[in-house]
Parts: sequence; structure tokens; C-alpha cells
Amino acid sequence: MTPMPHVLVVDDDEDILMLLTQFLQNHACRVSLARSGAEMLAALEEKGVDVIVLDVMLPDESGFELCRKVRMASAIPVIMLTAVSDHLERVVGLEIGADDYITKPFNARELLARIKAVLRRAEASTAPKPADPHPMLSFGRWRLDIRRRELRLDDNTLIPLSGGEFDLLLAFAEKPQRVLTRDMLMDLAHGENHAAFDRSIDVQVSRLRRKLEADPKSPELIRTVRNGGYILMAPVTRS
Repeated sequence: MTPMPHVLVVDDDEDILMLLTQFLQNHACRVSLARSGAEMLAALEEKGVDVIVLDVMLPDESGFELCRKVRMASAIPVIMLTAVSDHLERVVGLEIGADDYITKPFNARELLARIKAVLRRAEASTAPKPADPHPMLSFGRWRLDIRRRELRLDDNTLIPLSGGEFDLLLAFAEKPQRVLTRDMLMDLAHGENHAAFDRSIDVQVSRLRRKLEADPKSPELIRTVRNGGYILMAPVTRS
């Protein structure tokens, strides 16, 4: 992890900004502040930010829309802050690319733990991997390139995947034709120190199905096993 990670906190609550600035600086973080979406976008243009702590409710723009803009341009981890303990709202945040969620009021130490967790995952996804003698996994019409972290069709068409989607698909491809529970998939795709909640697996599976399945509503490649989890139906070969 970066020796002094740069955290951009986006919130219009001065008390929260003051609390997090002091707490995070005391725990070896560099902190920048934004009180609106406009200030956040300006800060991202000027400064190398490692993680964004983003409030859902801002005076000029929704945190969801801002998260969508961030995800279109970069893979900077985003932790959403919300005053509403709403499961559906969490799913919406994950659908648009948020990495984690925390509900107000929150414990600053818990937020710090989540910041460290998303930074570890981001670092792991970009760190050089040991050489694999068989870096290509093939199933059906798909080719998963482990070294380049790419998914392509057999005609070489590139299918864009987020880091989380790639890690989840790799977990399926490395254990094909086996029922994998949500907990197993969380550990395989995100590591044992993951901070995301179980439903995030359902959201990411849904996103993968939209990219892989002819009919995402009647999936043939990644099937749901009732009271079990999910299974990749196709056999996988290494090359």
C-alpha cells in the first residue's frame, strides 16, 4: 500500500470533514477535502488521489452520478457514505462501480479499515503476478488472459471488465463446474480481508451475465444454485 495514501473526502458536513481530516492525518494519510461535486472533480484533475470517500447527498450533484463519472475515467477506489441504511441503495452504488459502502453515523476506525482494504485490493489488482506457464483460460467462446487481465471472444473482440469483475470471473474459471458459495467467491475474488457485503457478489455476477450471456435473464454459462451459490457450467482449458 502507498506509504502515505492520499484520501479525498467529499462531504458538505463540516463536522465530518474536520473529524476525518484529523483522524486520517493522525494515521499517516494525506487528506484533501471537497464540499461539492464541482470541487471533487477539480481536485481529481489536480492531485494524485488514491481513494475517494464520497457522500451520496451533496448540494450540487448526487454521489452516485459522481461515482459513475469517476468510474468512466479511472479505477480509483470509491467508498460511498450514506445517511440511509438502505440495502437497495447499496446495490445501486455497487452497480455503478463503488468499491464499498459505509452508513452514517460511522466509526472512524472502521472507515480507516475499509480504506486500507480497498487500497490493498487495488494494489493487488495492479501488482506484477508471478509468471504462469498457462496464462490463458478458455471456456466456450471466451478467452481469459491472466497476464494481461483481459477477456476476449474467440474473434479477439475485447470485452471491458472492471477489476472486480475480472477477479470474480477468474475465480469461476479457476474452479469450473463446481458450486461456489458467496463466501467462497468473496474470499477467492477479494481475499480474506474483504470489506464488501455478500450481496456485492450477486451484483457482480449480474454484471458479468450481461456481458457474457446471450440471455442474462436465463443464464447458461454462470448459473445460480439454489441455497448454494453459483457455478460456471463450461469446462475450462489452460493454454
